[in-house]
Amino acid sequence: MPDRPKKLVLAVIDSLKPDMLDLAIDEGRAPILSALRDRGTYVRDCLSTFPSVTPVASAAIATGCGPGEHHIPSMNWYHRGEERYVEYGSSFPATRAFGVVRSLYDTVYNMNMAHLTRAHKTVFEHLDDAGLRTACTTWLIYRGRTRHEPSGASVYRRIAEAAQFRHSVYGAGELFYADLFDSRNTGCTSALGMPGQRDQHTGCVGAYLVEHDLFDFLLFSLPDNDTHSHKTGPDGQVRSIAAADRALERIVHVAGGVDAFLERYAVVVMSDHSQTTVEARVNLSDAFADARVLAPADPAPTEAELAVSPAARSAMVYALDESRHEQLVAGAVATLRGMEGVDLVATRTNGEAVVHSRRGELRFAPGGDRLDRRGRGWRVEGEPAALDLDGPTYPDGLNRLWSALECPHSGDVLASAEVGYEFVDWGGADHVGGGSHGSLHRDDSEGVLLLCGVEAPDRAEWALTDVTRLVLQHFGVPLTR
Repeated sequence: MPDRPKKLVLAVIDSLKPDMLDLAIDEGRAPILSALRDRGTYVRDCLSTFPSVTPVASAAIATGCGPGEHHIPSMNWYHRGEERYVEYGSSFPATRAFGVVRSLYDTVYNMNMAHLTRAHKTVFEHLDDAGLRTACTTWLIYRGRTRHEPSGASVYRRIAEAAQFRHSVYGAGELFYADLFDSRNTGCTSALGMPGQRDQHTGCVGAYLVEHDLFDFLLFSLPDNDTHSHKTGPDGQVRSIAAADRALERIVHVAGGVDAFLERYAVVVMSDHSQTTVEARVNLSDAFADARVLAPADPAPTEAELAVSPAARSAMVYALDESRHEQLVAGAVATLRGMEGVDLVATRTNGEAVVHSRRGELRFAPGGDRLDRRGRGWRVEGEPAALDLDGPTYPDGLNRLWSALECPHSGDVLASAEVGYEFVDWGGADHVGGGSHGSLHRDDSEGVLLLCGVEAPDRAEWALTDVTRLVLQHFGVPLTR
């Protein structure tokens, strides 16, 4: 019989920046990550999605698809079918603007059960269907085949019930989600997923799962690096990377140390995106002050002409009046193109993507004779410099932008911010003086992929969408749609 594949831990360190990982290792602050890097394959430019924000990227990691296929468009978006905004937690002020319960309900329940397409399986569903044991700590995309009731009595459970979190979900076989769902009593608590507590909770749960041999595949989520980097800027990540390393050390220690751990477990460590420093804000409310823009809790929503969805260093605009659709889209494009801090503006028209920048205009669509690094053909007309097609500024820009425009929930107009700028969210919050992400630019988009004990095929380019296939191949499970 062939050897049984090693159990696999997929550790996602939110916003992990390659340069900062290298610095943390060089300073001796990340000994476990150092040991994994020394024993594995290290990719420093694994590409995120566009927008390069956590809900979109997490869905890509979990499904192997971009937003055009998995249907999660951004952190904030307008739901055309329900005629309302969806807000996944850009900031606490933004969450409060849309209603805390509504926003949390969308994030905890609807993202997985309604917004994420059913046309493509998640990695948990693939592995569950193959009879493998799956587990997941607090992570945005958790959908699997096992029904989970809300957690039992605790102070956090009572708070959650008061906020109407009473429904069951389908998730990984072992699911631990911010004290809302605990498939078993591990003795670990997360204070309802409060920043600063989440990595500790993941480390605690992971150690329990390793000690009791409860999984074949574990999604080991480490989100606190993102929160810390938002506050201090990406140059401050060494401290939060050290905290993530300590969470990894807990599962390694339970197994008997690095060498003993790697005898039984393969490990993938990765970013969902990177971060860049924010020095200035872009306020879309000011830019569209002359238009009737749909507001949170709008008293007259049917009178709105536009919906505007800022999401960190990306943004979307929706034309709501179908009788004036072309006029409204053209006006939104013109407004965004004239704004300081806006780098790229993109739309779809007549089956083509149209990208505007200060370097010119570019039109493109799949199927032409211009090949990207993966051998996909594109039909391109206009100024290549608009998307730096011959340079490194927007890696895999054609494909990532096309997928974003293909998403059925995306806006009619998409925008990507210049380096140093961020769009103010609906709560009036930004990260000026700290760090952020979301744009098509390489500095937001290139992250870590560290493979240890997992076969790494030669690739000209790695992306988040390769990870599901990598995991399934490790276990010999076919990718099916």
